Amino acid sequence: ALALLDFKNALKQFQELVEKMVTQKTKKRLGLYIKDDDEIDYDTFYTTTQTLFGPEIKDHNVKTFFRKVCHNLDAETEWCEIFGYFKGENDAMSSQLNDENMVFLVSEKQQITHSVVKRQDVIKAIVKVPHLDFTVTSSQKGVLTIFNNQLPFFFHQNTAWITGCDFLPQLKCIVAVAERTVIVWDYKVKESQNNCFIIKPMANGLLCVCAVIASDHQAKDNILMGDHKGYVHLLTLTSDQFGWKRCKGKKTSQHQVLDSKLFNIVKRKLHDDWVVKVEYISDLNCFGSCSSDSIHSFVLDDIKRLEDNLPVKEFSVPRGVNAFAYCGKANVIVTGG
Repeated sequence: ALALLDFKNALKQFQELVEKMVTQKTKKRLGLYIKDDDEIDYDTFYTTTQTLFGPEIKDHNVKTFFRKVCHNLDAETEWCEIFGYFKGENDAMSSQLNDENMVFLVSEKQQITHSVVKRQDVIKAIVKVPHLDFTVTSSQKGVLTIFNNQLPFFFHQNTAWITGCDFLPQLKCIVAVAERTVIVWDYKVKESQNNCFIIKPMANGLLCVCAVIASDHQAKDNILMGDHKGYVHLLTLTSDQFGWKRCKGKKTSQHQVLDSKLFNIVKRKLHDDWVVKVEYISDLNCFGSCSSDSIHSFVLDDIKRLEDNLPVKEFSVPRGVNAFAYCGKANVIVTGG
């Protein structure tokens, strides 16, 4: 009973602390507040909160709470947020929709590192493969890495910067694009990290890639690629072209280079600037591509129209589109420029 009384007293003091901080910041925004020694900044807020609740609170939860209040002084807050517990989705939606500045609360994060690259590098793409329970990343300086529940394993090619990657569901391989090159990595062969095919030369510099998720189960995959001149490429890859069966069990350390002329590639100019993202939306059975081009900013249509060289549906957005995403539950596409 004594512990419960102490906790209730701590909650009361914490509420008074938050109210005082909101009052100070409200007056400050209106130009009515005169700074004094009693001002509640982050250090004061953190020290007071830790004194009230002890070491059970985490630094990142306190920082998230403080940032939330600073972003929106009218936002509804709960004391339990200090301990990393937040409202359920149904309770939070009604209040969050009215907030001018919505804050995403993150209670935990984990950093995964390994010594593949000794120098500084940049992650260019992250692809989750749910049914195989692993994640693929591609770095600017040529490293493809698969993270699973075991140790990460990787493929490293030094000739070009990798700009994007994806997983091929039918061939069960990793595809990546690097400047004027397409890389197909058979990660399943554990005897060698270099069981890789390189398709080149491509006409233009490739900036992004995605796999087309087909309903049939043929031994082939289609991939879409965007380049720096506004073209979208459709490339068909089959198992016969790579001779996977011949490579099984062989320990090879050489990349096999294939001429791009041997492949069926459809190329259409859909934008007047860099194609920064291309994605196949299986729920809509169509593809989307975007560019910073203001006139031909966003294209959304059936791949068949791309193959048959027919006009495609395009949308003009001032200053272009740098990213887009589709939500199946809401049946809406969101673009960011």
